[in-house]
Amino acid sequence: MLPFKTLLKIDRRSTEAVFKQIASQLVLLIQKGILLPGGQLPSARILAAELGLHRKTIMAAYNDLITEDWIISKERKEYRVSTLLPIIKPRTYADKARSSYKAKSIISFDKLEHVPSLKTISSDFKVIVNDGFPDVNIFPIERVSSEYRRLLTHQHLKNASSNLNIDGCSVFKEALSLFLNDTRGLNIEPENVMVTRGAQMAIYIAAAMIIKPGDKVLVTTPSYFFADAIFRQLGAELITIPVDDEGADVDALEDVLIKNQIKLLYIIPHHHHPTTVTLSSPRRAKLLEIIATHQLAVIEDDYDYDFQYQYSPYLPLASGAHKGNVIYIGSLTKVLGPNFRLGYIISTPDFLSSAIKLKTLIDLRGDVLMEEIIASLMESGEFSRFIMKANKLYRHRCDYAANLIANELGHLVDFKKPQGGMALWLKFNEKYQLANIINRSAAWGLQFSGRAYFKGKDLPYDAVRFGFAAVNEQEIDFAVDVLRKITS
Repeated sequence: MLPFKTLLKIDRRSTEAVFKQIASQLVLLIQKGILLPGGQLPSARILAAELGLHRKTIMAAYNDLITEDWIISKERKEYRVSTLLPIIKPRTYADKARSSYKAKSIISFDKLEHVPSLKTISSDFKVIVNDGFPDVNIFPIERVSSEYRRLLTHQHLKNASSNLNIDGCSVFKEALSLFLNDTRGLNIEPENVMVTRGAQMAIYIAAAMIIKPGDKVLVTTPSYFFADAIFRQLGAELITIPVDDEGADVDALEDVLIKNQIKLLYIIPHHHHPTTVTLSSPRRAKLLEIIATHQLAVIEDDYDYDFQYQYSPYLPLASGAHKGNVIYIGSLTKVLGPNFRLGYIISTPDFLSSAIKLKTLIDLRGDVLMEEIIASLMESGEFSRFIMKANKLYRHRCDYAANLIANELGHLVDFKKPQGGMALWLKFNEKYQLANIINRSAAWGLQFSGRAYFKGKDLPYDAVRFGFAAVNEQEIDFAVDVLRKITS
């Protein structure tokens, strides 16, 4: 409720009746847009108590306003501002309310030109193909709901409130470090872990700790566009190296280091975004040598390592001998789904100590309850079993999509089936324009919600990521059929 005691001033010395003063001031509040059309007014009893007046005085004011069509009543139980106000009746007044936030700001501010816009996803489409997210339909809702109910007690909430847990709650950091040691061979302790709201926050915090305006950052081309946007926003100059079927060109990387003073390398060795390729074992070994020789600071983004479709996946760079030069970033969002923002930074305790201070300026508390729930699932082994289940499903969908696209769309796209992850990197035949295909697909009920990559200085072809993990066989059939029809 608005502070009517402050807004409505009663002048006891005025010759105007009190109810008339209240009515005229309420009209003024409506005209200023403080009381909006359709907005509910307090009952006569509540407003009378707020102003220290008799209820009949408020009733008299309300009756005046009802007579003049400023407000309406429903059986004298509810009072609302009319949407057809007297000044411009019978047109609606809803879009005429005056607001200080309608015009352009006179404040000087950074318009963040480097940050790309996200595409709006509409539920009107028959099938939506994203650029690589998990299937929320297999999320263990009942198990997580049960854990929420167990934790949602006043005593538990009180205990959790006594600790800010800026770097993550202790039980989750303990469980996560054990999980990462077991699956990635990192050999870390909880003191090496800082929890973030997704990998995006982790990349930003880690980069902001290292980069100063004018620094050179080494990235692949193409690269994860939001990471590039972070580096540019921090004032960095991006130096690029190419990507081929074996991952980042490590020889080109070494040449760049000889000719430039590089402050940071950002690299995605597993299921490179966007091309999905995995850095080969020889290149991985050489890269670790280069990191050691040049004492190169590295952000290793391993956003979906948990989804591997070969028997013996390569371990992350962070599992090798790098003397703390590799900052390892990952995300459980790719396991749980985009609604659950859980990422992490793995680094040395001294680096994380400062990173925690930076995070304090952004986010004073993490999602403690979700962290404790996932910790419980990890400790019971259910988390690993869920990943195994998801891996089996996504591997099948990867095979299904790859076989169908190869058989039906060979005239349109070229691709190489990835060793893991959640998307195919489809490179389009130059005879077909991707922008036109996306627009025509939308007319058929198919939306590509990820970013499209168009031929230009960074790519000699058009390409898009086809996320197969979140779509079932029927939806894959539909998507491929649409693409076949509009290009045949």
